[in-house]
Amino acid sequence: MRTVGCLIFDGVRAFDYAVIGEVWSNRTSRPGLPAFDLRICGPDGARVRLGGGLERVPDHGPAALADCDLVVVPGVEDPAAPRDPALLAALRTAAARGVPIASLCAGAFVLAEAGLLDGREATTHWALAPELARRFPAVTVRPEVLFTGGDGLWTSAGVAAGIDLCLHLVRAAHGQQTAATIARAMVTAPFRAGGQAQFIPTPVPDSPADDPLSHARAAVLAALDTPWTVRRMAAEAHMSERTFARHFTATTGTTPLRWLLDQRVLTAQRLLEETDLPVDTVATHCGFTSAVSLRPVFTARVGIAPREYRRSFRGREEG
Repeated sequence: MRTVGCLIFDGVRAFDYAVIGEVWSNRTSRPGLPAFDLRICGPDGARVRLGGGLERVPDHGPAALADCDLVVVPGVEDPAAPRDPALLAALRTAAARGVPIASLCAGAFVLAEAGLLDGREATTHWALAPELARRFPAVTVRPEVLFTGGDGLWTSAGVAAGIDLCLHLVRAAHGQQTAATIARAMVTAPFRAGGQAQFIPTPVPDSPADDPLSHARAAVLAALDTPWTVRRMAAEAHMSERTFARHFTATTGTTPLRWLLDQRVLTAQRLLEETDLPVDTVATHCGFTSAVSLRPVFTARVGIAPREYRRSFRGREEG
């Protein structure tokens, strides 16, 4: 997934456009990353007015989308604004050729208008979800998640969730370490699961040393092979089990045990990518009893089994 097409047109959100550029740009300050080819596509020869008064002339016409490895549609300022039929047709052509397509925030309205989301689950910013469901009844709208999709089509919720989806797509194509390197350069969290809730009332604290929840998370990450329970994590935070679970979910948007499984799978991905350790050893290092117990959890979250993941990842890197 090296050639990425960003579709722009009048009314595209400048923030989302910038996110796509940050994730898939080529910069000498990020050595060791794949050589991405980010193609800005839009109306042929037309100056596009982005949100916030910015302007940009696309480097490629909409037909170039069909030759990309991935197409990303930024969010739009006005979901109700009419779209150029030629751009919608270009999206349909790209999808018909098997090009994966992702949208950020209200970009889901563009995919829905192109007919690409019919019969599928999709999400968008929670405030826009009722409108998406009303205008496109053939789409199953999930307003509670950060991003959703698969089988070549992805949608995300607002602002930060768009970053989460972009990093997820990088991780799926190029491995966890590449996604983590990009996240580090952007000073953002390297992983939030797509099924995590949009509604997080309390931000994650920035100072782990002063925060008992951060201390507990650090203790877990330092010893993933420990048989962690919510009670044991709560003891690290010096809280009751019920208080810990409530504050953990309010802070992170996910439950302690779901977070724990996510971290174990992420570590398993890294070890499968970067080491030759047997899968059984990887499993026990990450807190599973064996490769047999790792397999269903890993497959459910990543989409393929651990051994297939290792073969697939190394095959991409060698190619």
